[in-house]
Amino acid sequence: MNYLEFEEPIKTLKEQLDKAKDIEDNNDLDMTTTIVELEAKIEEVTKEIYSKLTPWERVLVSRHPDRPYTLDYVEAITDGNFLELHGDRTVKDDKAMVGGFGELDGRPVMFIGQQKGSNTKMRQYRNFGMANPEGYRKALRLMKLAEKFNRPVVTLIDTPGAYPGLEAEERGQGEAIARNLIEMVQLKVPIICVIIGEGASGGALGIGIGDKVMMLENTWYSVISPESCSSILWKSWDHKISAAEALKLTGDDMQELGLIDEIIPEPLGGAHNNRDEMYATLRRVLIENIDTLMKQGSDKRISQRIRKFSNMGVVTAL
Repeated sequence: MNYLEFEEPIKTLKEQLDKAKDIEDNNDLDMTTTIVELEAKIEEVTKEIYSKLTPWERVLVSRHPDRPYTLDYVEAITDGNFLELHGDRTVKDDKAMVGGFGELDGRPVMFIGQQKGSNTKMRQYRNFGMANPEGYRKALRLMKLAEKFNRPVVTLIDTPGAYPGLEAEERGQGEAIARNLIEMVQLKVPIICVIIGEGASGGALGIGIGDKVMMLENTWYSVISPESCSSILWKSWDHKISAAEALKLTGDDMQELGLIDEIIPEPLGGAHNNRDEMYATLRRVLIENIDTLMKQGSDKRISQRIRKFSNMGVVTAL
């Protein structure tokens, strides 16, 4: 188990709990009272810490190395009934962008999302969740396939941004993302977008246009990361904490600004602390919203989608 810096009090208590359990197991001593007290204290301290998270601390939680990624969610909520599809039919298969058909409690759904790696080798294989143009074109191909068969689309967003390399620009990174924006606005099937980790810049927005846009509780969504913002404004990363506050990137900020529709609660201690509970919560929320959206006509959905995104950023005179 990995712990963030602000989780040190939790780590200390859990180490004491493990020691008490070891003593009970190895020395035939009754440590029940101590174990119960420590478990209660851990819950109390965790609640206190997670009720006061700063924007920067939420950014750290969204990057927690034990946090579930796109394929973890998809495999869990489809009970393994997921068929991954590959390639953009032009360049290659982008490993940073995954997608395919899955069954959500009997409902066929197209799942699409950025995929990070759980270790160094897999992070390199997945390009740290930073998709190239072929990744966004692959995502669009799968959306069009879902539209053809009248299947709802669920996108799971977790990226530090679209890949900014020279070769990506040469193959039309900006055009690929822009194309997705205009195509997603007009897609005839329901689209639900969920930020499950990092939601950075156009890399997130390239699969982020939907009838419902949601964020897990400890995630962030912004035009730029706090570190990059600090580098531009102050020429160093030293002011990343101030940048995180100024960017208004948390779920509460985004909902207050009318940029997302819903915040999905996470288990106490974050999604990584109780994966099964997080999977169950996400499954329930997706099923509820898919059922509601499927009852609406496509013209109505498209009209509402266009109106929602057109109203973003509009300033009304006081």
